[in-house]
Amino acid sequence: MASIRSNNGKLFWDFRYRGVRCREYTLLDDAPDNRRKMAKVLRKIEADIEAGCFDYRQTFPNSKNADKFDAAPLPKAPAIAPVERPLPVVQVGPLFKNFAEIWFGEMSVSWRRTYIRTVRQTLDKHLLPAFGEKGVGSIRREDILGFRSQLAKVRGRKQGTLLSPRRINAVTLVLKQVLNEAADRFDFNTPSLRIKPLKIKRSDVHPFSLEEVRQIVDNVRVDFRNYYTVRFFTGMRTGEIDGLKWKYVDFHRRLILVRESRVGGEQEADAKTSQSLRDIQMSEPVYQALKSQHIATGKLSEFVFCNRDGNPLDANNITKRVWYPLLRHLGMEMRNPYQTRHTAATLWLAAGENPEWIARQMGHATTEMLFKVYSRYVPNLTRRDGSAFELLLQQSSSAPVRHSFVAANEVLVKNITSIEGNHHA
Repeated sequence: MASIRSNNGKLFWDFRYRGVRCREYTLLDDAPDNRRKMAKVLRKIEADIEAGCFDYRQTFPNSKNADKFDAAPLPKAPAIAPVERPLPVVQVGPLFKNFAEIWFGEMSVSWRRTYIRTVRQTLDKHLLPAFGEKGVGSIRREDILGFRSQLAKVRGRKQGTLLSPRRINAVTLVLKQVLNEAADRFDFNTPSLRIKPLKIKRSDVHPFSLEEVRQIVDNVRVDFRNYYTVRFFTGMRTGEIDGLKWKYVDFHRRLILVRESRVGGEQEADAKTSQSLRDIQMSEPVYQALKSQHIATGKLSEFVFCNRDGNPLDANNITKRVWYPLLRHLGMEMRNPYQTRHTAATLWLAAGENPEWIARQMGHATTEMLFKVYSRYVPNLTRRDGSAFELLLQQSSSAPVRHSFVAANEVLVKNITSIEGNHHA
């Protein structure tokens, strides 16, 4: 009976074909996920053997066992007037659907969980239906270009929209990666060479002015005042602030340690990039906001910002039920919450902070993106370390920066509310 077995921690297929026991080895580690992927391939092999259409060399082109099962050459036909026939398409390597599963199993061990889901969805929804029955070596450049043009006609998430160039590039990138790896293993020229990504329209930033920031912080629901203060004055990404835990808040050194992120409702034990793992300095407003928040939720949850049950906030609900209603109430232009990150960068630049310091606070590898995205907000270059931003905040208003943080403590302690909490009400 066919099975998935292990040798020195690596998995291999064990099955019988034409009365011969066959073993085909892989580089996959012995893990439940890899066994499930290989079992899927094995079921296809068994079905093809049962149907009498299994081609050993097509499935395992580099296997020594394939030599045993190659069909004998057909006898020459009697001499007849020659008839021109189209040359048959020579398939190089296994079927795309089989190799894609092997590639996915080998590569996914180094990916974040959210990216694993994204690639899995890309394979199942787009690539396997389009290329699954083709040999990896028979896919041509024109096939990829035609596939990409069809993607441009697929409906997007929002009603009345099509897939964006960014999404099309992401799908095509997975296809290229599979084919490039197959080309290396089965010795054929990858068809993805010289296929450039679609141009993506550069998105403009719409940061808030310091006066607008103050209006938002002063008028937002009191239980979200600390949350938006930290967002505006640290430049943290949504996943970073929603996944922030108290163990990463160092009040003694006034640092926020970005070590985890919350994406798709799951906590990721790493950050978006290696540069995203960083220490953010607390300005005075941020320090006071976190001190205030600690009084409210420090004993309730491991998460800094949470609902009354101690669970992390739901970013989508917060955006729809707190953020956008507040902007409408204040008569401000509708902008997504990510603009709080852009706002932090532009305020630091306006204060004259050192761009290298700003890049580190933002989690950028270099200052290149800083100047590319925020160039018009750079008044001059100085070499400071955060003090200029403090000075800007102090000079912008005669009122103390921490205004109502202390007053808000009593309200927060008595009534920690959340978007999810509203459903229980």
